[in-house]
Amino acid sequence: MSFVQWTEKTTAVLRNGGVIGPEERLSWPQTGLMGMQHVVAMFGSTVLAPILMGFDPNLAILMSGIGTLIFFVLTAGRVPSYLGSSFAFIGVVIAATGYSGKGPNTGIAVALGGIIACGLAYALIGAVVQAIGTRWIETLMPPVVTGAVVAVIGLNLASIPVKNMAHGNFDSWMQAVTFLCVALVAVMTRGMLQRLLILLGLLVATAVYVLLTNGFGLGTPMDFSGIARAAWLGTPTFAHPVFHSDAMLLIVPVVFILVAENLGHIKAVTAMTGRKLDAYMGRAFIGDGLATMVSGAAGGPGVTTYAENIGVMAATRIYSTAVFVAAACIAIVLGFSPKFGAVIQAIPLPVMGGVSIVVFGLIAVSGANIWVRNHVDFGDTGNLMVAAITLVLGTGDFTLAFGNFRLGGIGTATFGAILLHQMLRLRRAAE
Repeated sequence: MSFVQWTEKTTAVLRNGGVIGPEERLSWPQTGLMGMQHVVAMFGSTVLAPILMGFDPNLAILMSGIGTLIFFVLTAGRVPSYLGSSFAFIGVVIAATGYSGKGPNTGIAVALGGIIACGLAYALIGAVVQAIGTRWIETLMPPVVTGAVVAVIGLNLASIPVKNMAHGNFDSWMQAVTFLCVALVAVMTRGMLQRLLILLGLLVATAVYVLLTNGFGLGTPMDFSGIARAAWLGTPTFAHPVFHSDAMLLIVPVVFILVAENLGHIKAVTAMTGRKLDAYMGRAFIGDGLATMVSGAAGGPGVTTYAENIGVMAATRIYSTAVFVAAACIAIVLGFSPKFGAVIQAIPLPVMGGVSIVVFGLIAVSGANIWVRNHVDFGDTGNLMVAAITLVLGTGDFTLAFGNFRLGGIGTATFGAILLHQMLRLRRAAE
């Protein structure tokens, strides 16, 4: 399988609102700017997940960059995707380590052993997919299923900015100002400025926030002290894994969630780019699995393909894998810079919430776009039931527990959609 050879596109393509495909690229300076935008998009979640588990967030940023490069190489540079910290590990890591939620996780070693074992299982599943092909995926996940699953990925995350990133009326209004800024950049600018709508919208909204809070005393002022104290360069905190069977048995089942997430993300990118990426599905699983193993071996969290970055691609229509190489390299450099981490963490929470509303909404709409592109017939009762039940399971975060393992909304929606579709398909075949 040949490795990607990028073809440079002119700025006229940007001015005319054209699409930049995975095997194409912008000029390197423009590619770097787009890469920075993807770093900003993934940063909040990639930092938040390790904080919730008691891991070093700077190490998580570093490993996200390394993991993205591993994924890029394993997929021959053909699949545009960014790998960030996975939230699927949070519950099982806390259960395995007894983490209290404050400070460093003293039981991190046993969690790392479980994360590495999960990554190995993930890579083995990828090897099986690569060996026997992907036709079975089309049978299991036709457009009615994939559209519902992709939409659920965005809808399931919606409560995070709406419920948890605004702590008062002022914060809610700032979220509205933020997504309005992003929307205005999207519709009132052209060319490269339009493609940087997330980054520019965030910068404008942050400036408005500082003016209103630090200047006029409305809301909580933006705190710059952490930025001033942080060093420009610093080494992340590395850790060594310990392999305990109990922790491994608790953490390894997360692989099913990772498979479901990656499958949905690749289906979304396939729909957006018009490229057939199923041939790279096995490689994508292997790349994600190896990246998770490498991250765990260094002391970082498990990683997964990121919905936030898919949302950015949907908004910008730039799918060049060169952008993700740039983003990965930027993340690796920034992983050694506590100063940058402090800058990102200083961005006001409601501003990040407003940006998240846009990004998660774009993901949900891309799921509906799969239905439209594939002319899914909702006059068919079976299709209607699959889509309706899946959307509510995922949006409502319907959770099932199997002992200590919990399958959350995205997992139950994904596997529920697959099983329900197969049951109804067999029923129709029997009639």
